[in-house]
Amino acid sequence: MLGSTLWLTLATLTGLAAGFAREWLLVAAWGAGSQSDAFLVSMFLPEALRMSLAGGLLSAAALPLYQQRDDQQQRRWLAALTTHLLLAALLLSGLLSLGAGLWVRLIGPGLDTGAYDQAAGSLHWLAWCAPGFVLHGLLCVPLQASARFVLAGLGSLLFNLPPVVYLAIMGQAATPDGVAGACLLGSLLMPGVLLPSLYRLGWRPWRGDAEPGALRELLQRMGPLLGSNLASQGLALLERMVASLLGEGAVTWINLARKLINLPLIALMSLNQVLLGLMSGSAGQQRLALLRRGLASATLLTLPAVAGLIGAAGALVVLLLPQQTHAAPLPQLLAWFATPLLFNAWNALLARYAYAGGDTRLPLGCELAGSLCNALLLGLLPWWLGVEGIALAALGGALLTGILLLRRQGLGQVAPWRSHWPLAALAMGVAALVLHPLQSVPLQLGLSTLYGFLLLTGMALWLKPWRADLG
Repeated sequence: MLGSTLWLTLATLTGLAAGFAREWLLVAAWGAGSQSDAFLVSMFLPEALRMSLAGGLLSAAALPLYQQRDDQQQRRWLAALTTHLLLAALLLSGLLSLGAGLWVRLIGPGLDTGAYDQAAGSLHWLAWCAPGFVLHGLLCVPLQASARFVLAGLGSLLFNLPPVVYLAIMGQAATPDGVAGACLLGSLLMPGVLLPSLYRLGWRPWRGDAEPGALRELLQRMGPLLGSNLASQGLALLERMVASLLGEGAVTWINLARKLINLPLIALMSLNQVLLGLMSGSAGQQRLALLRRGLASATLLTLPAVAGLIGAAGALVVLLLPQQTHAAPLPQLLAWFATPLLFNAWNALLARYAYAGGDTRLPLGCELAGSLCNALLLGLLPWWLGVEGIALAALGGALLTGILLLRRQGLGQVAPWRSHWPLAALAMGVAALVLHPLQSVPLQLGLSTLYGFLLLTGMALWLKPWRADLG
């Protein structure tokens, strides 16, 4: 189990790094202007579908249904869903492609006329990524059931690899249609590498012994998951819309900051999965003790990374994008987007504490309230503070979600938020006031790294989340 978790984490990290490299190379080739903004607007819907499927929208509902069947029933069930979901994906692609002009105007209302035309042209190609995404999500189910997690976890890397190679080779000669075509190739690679393994497992979608009613059963299971996912993607859409109205380049900066911020969260994904499994098999004080250990681990893993990102934001931008300066908005965006990471890490564990007790409605209600707060702040803060207001709106939504999860589960007196949250505010404040303003790249990067390491060491000695008697 430990080996599989390590390799899966590595595969996921590699895929996220490739996704960041795609955005980095895109900015290096076209700059942070209307061309980059237009392409990222065209990518929003296909990327939202891919990330939703990668986050378990399909597999979380399909895996229990697959495992409750015997071998013959599994093959029939998989064959039925392959046909139905592929047809649905093709219909979705046609809808996105035919209405490309309408979709890009909805997502990027602040783009100019030329950018609209470019975004619509790119979406005509990118829309046809949907069948590959959906087929990959479905074919991962039997692999996950067979404990072959690493092969299933290569999807992000396979999708991002062709556009990364294309942009690296073509540089400033890269065209939007060329990048879109490379993304389409990546979407085909995702299920393509799984086909030999699925064939060996007995997958034969062309046979006519499919199981009736399989799609209806799957859709019923996906309903609750879809509500949470739509709230998350709706916020991402609102962010993109607001950014497009803030001026040329804002969409590009927001997207690049989001990609970079996602990299430190890989370890937390594994932590969430492990804690959910452990808490599901426990009850009462034992489950509460596991939650406290999980929260301590989340703070230990997250806070040093957040403080380091805040302190070294300017140096990272100069190293990754040498043509940009400390005066560009990305360093401030990166620092502000780092602040909600700790609270989002806590929120994920607090939600899983409820899931372990069989309650899925309470976390959804808290998340929807936090999303509403985020949306309302998006309507106010960006017009006052600029693009940094988008990150502050995300922080407000994360804080409200966390407070509601603590109060509605009666955890306010037992969860160690009174010590962890002030410590987080202090650590972030030191990084923001002392390290972030430094102008020397080597000095800022070196001191921020040292600061993060000292935080990690000191918190490990204080929190000791490996202790079974944490209390």
